[in-house]
Amino acid sequence: MKSPPPSSSSSSPRRSPFSSYLITLSFILFVAFLYGEDFACVLRHPFHSSEIQEYSASKVKDDLAAVNEKKLAVVPFAVGRGKKGCDLFEGEWIYDEEGRPQYEEEECPYIQPQLTCQAHGRPDSAYQHWRWQPRRCYLPSFNATLMLENLRGKRMMYVGDSLNRGQFVSMVCLLHRIIPGSAKSMETFDSLTIFRAKDYNATIEFYWAPFLVESNSDNAVVHRISDRIVRVRSINKHAQHWKGADIIVFNTYLWWMTGQKMKILRGSFNGDMKNIVEMETEEAYRLALRRMVKWVEKNMDPNQTRAFFTSLSPSHEMSLGWGGEPDGNCYNETTPIKDPNYWGRSSSKGIMRVIREVFDKSNVPVTVINITQLSEYRNDAHTSIYKKQWSPLTPEQLANPKSYADCVHWCLPGLQDTWNELLYAKLFFP
Repeated sequence: MKSPPPSSSSSSPRRSPFSSYLITLSFILFVAFLYGEDFACVLRHPFHSSEIQEYSASKVKDDLAAVNEKKLAVVPFAVGRGKKGCDLFEGEWIYDEEGRPQYEEEECPYIQPQLTCQAHGRPDSAYQHWRWQPRRCYLPSFNATLMLENLRGKRMMYVGDSLNRGQFVSMVCLLHRIIPGSAKSMETFDSLTIFRAKDYNATIEFYWAPFLVESNSDNAVVHRISDRIVRVRSINKHAQHWKGADIIVFNTYLWWMTGQKMKILRGSFNGDMKNIVEMETEEAYRLALRRMVKWVEKNMDPNQTRAFFTSLSPSHEMSLGWGGEPDGNCYNETTPIKDPNYWGRSSSKGIMRVIREVFDKSNVPVTVINITQLSEYRNDAHTSIYKKQWSPLTPEQLANPKSYADCVHWCLPGLQDTWNELLYAKLFFP
């Protein structure tokens, strides 16, 4: 039986292996041109051996194929992909004597005296040596050079309360060692603090806005106000300072937890202050987050910028919950909680639900850095009594250190460095 005649298409000259090689090479060069900065960062910076494996030849080939098939969305700042099915926020704390801390308290001059626990007499340092280990994957090691190279010519901003300020300072401490002294600076202008990496034309900033929306607690210095009032639909007073940021990390939680209904101002703080209504905390929180999301949708380009939200930072006011003394708190705690089922204040669950519901409906991606559960285990990492006391302690307080222990804020170096490692992973390996 004769073979069927060749089709018209098969009559064209057959490609040589060399021609196919040139076409493949041209395609690779084209993609490298499009994503040259990302590829350069990958080649330029060291990673863990497991990270190197991520960039094996077969992995690059698969990624290029996915780009060619338009199945892989290009995420701003990403240089790789995280392991599929990996939950970075599920894991355990591992004591690491060699790799922790990543910097020394005394060599980072930007840590506020409220967070310098060693300088204020803390006798132990074990809290600095715990490393977070996800169960099913690795957490990429923080690479300061990679971070700064990708921030070149850009603004990174933390927006929120004193806990977000602690995370901001942690990031500065993680980066500043590779920047010469004459090429960096830190300045504060009212609610805005700016760290400049001059050789990179980059800034890392913190903006004080404890509710994100406008409130009567917006003064960055004088804000000890028990009777808190917010304007849940008013954000522009603060947000005018956020415009142009390439990466924003939001947080807000602590100041909402008064134990009472929130007071909502319908008018202006410059008015007669008579149009005030009370609202359940969760509902007021929901309105504030929605207003933040609307601002992000209007002002941040998802093709060029990234928005993050750091979830609730837990406090450890009652040690009975983790098997401690009935009247105890974080004072004298020196090791993390080992019970994997431990969950702190039940009031935080409702707020976590609000966060999930609001961001699920967002028209632009807001990546949640879920630090809540992994931080719940770290009752040992708070500043406790080892911080600058702004008011003189009474004899009664001195006789009972638990009475003035700060079980809200965190020592640096310490837990908040891990928060930034998680942020780093979601920024570059989403």
